[in-house]
Amino acid sequence: MISPMLNGLLLPFLVAMFLAINMGGSGTSPSFATAYGSGILRRDLIPGLFGLCVLVGALLAGKNTAITLGKGIIPAESLNYVLTTIILFSVGISLLFANLLGVPQSTSQSTVLALAAPAHYLGQLNSTKLFTEIIPTWIFLPIISFGIMYLIANVSIKRFDVKYPGYFQTFKRQSFFRWVVIITSCYVAFSIGSNNVANASGPIASMITNELHINPTSNNFILIMILSTLIIAPSFGIGSSIFGRKLIVKTGTEITEIGKVEASIISVITATLLLAASISRGIPTSLVQLNTFAILALSVSKKGWKETFSNKVVKRLWLIWFIAPIFAFLLSYGLTVLADHAGLLHLRN
Repeated sequence: MISPMLNGLLLPFLVAMFLAINMGGSGTSPSFATAYGSGILRRDLIPGLFGLCVLVGALLAGKNTAITLGKGIIPAESLNYVLTTIILFSVGISLLFANLLGVPQSTSQSTVLALAAPAHYLGQLNSTKLFTEIIPTWIFLPIISFGIMYLIANVSIKRFDVKYPGYFQTFKRQSFFRWVVIITSCYVAFSIGSNNVANASGPIASMITNELHINPTSNNFILIMILSTLIIAPSFGIGSSIFGRKLIVKTGTEITEIGKVEASIISVITATLLLAASISRGIPTSLVQLNTFAILALSVSKKGWKETFSNKVVKRLWLIWFIAPIFAFLLSYGLTVLADHAGLLHLRN
């Protein structure tokens, strides 16, 4: 017979794995869209490579973001199995909606708002963390990604082409450069592991500490977080297999043509910005948006502002980026209200 506690933990873990599958689909695009779009890597090789790099990134650099999502927005002691299931389910549904439309979506933004909904309802929201650290990061990092890539594309690459005509064409044909692009794509997946796995493993780790009556400030929390990561992270590869194809085609080929040199530059810029946010402050951040803004900057340098932002794929990105996090917030809030009225939360004094 399975104990009642294990029965209670089973559903949140299943929902967390469902979320991770959807995150894997969404995260495939910023990781390998550049390599796929430039014709360097076959599509069938991507899921396994992506899943492995995500796991390594989560284990080596995911601690701070998991702590933020586990107890930085809503107190850890509030994340029982009912509330954790509500939060992860709300995020998973919002991402499934985006994945079915073939639009890469910000997992981090949906997760943060899904956490903020019950925190606000229960009067426990850490508004300082949300409004002074997390949201400003969401605004400024994509702008920085766009600015860096725009400057590189318009100043460095164009001037280099004028000074050394044909150099990039020769350089890109070198066989070793294919490995450069693959390595930088793996670097992006590693950065995703440092940030996005925590969207599921952070709340799950807090839930387990509550159900086992473990002090969330102890070293045992870190151990539980690692074990949660080992369970959650492999589902990213599954999601990449299911949803990845449609998403890498959208971002990798339908906004602008991406060359091998440009692909590597985009990967390094976006992965470094995300990794810095993960390690320095543990801020859950959207690599999807960092990557897309860098691609937009490249497109602007080639096609101009009007043609880039009138692209139907770009317009759909804006719409889904706006709708999905709000949907996650509203669904999480509504389910929290229903659970509270049904007496399932047991959190109020």
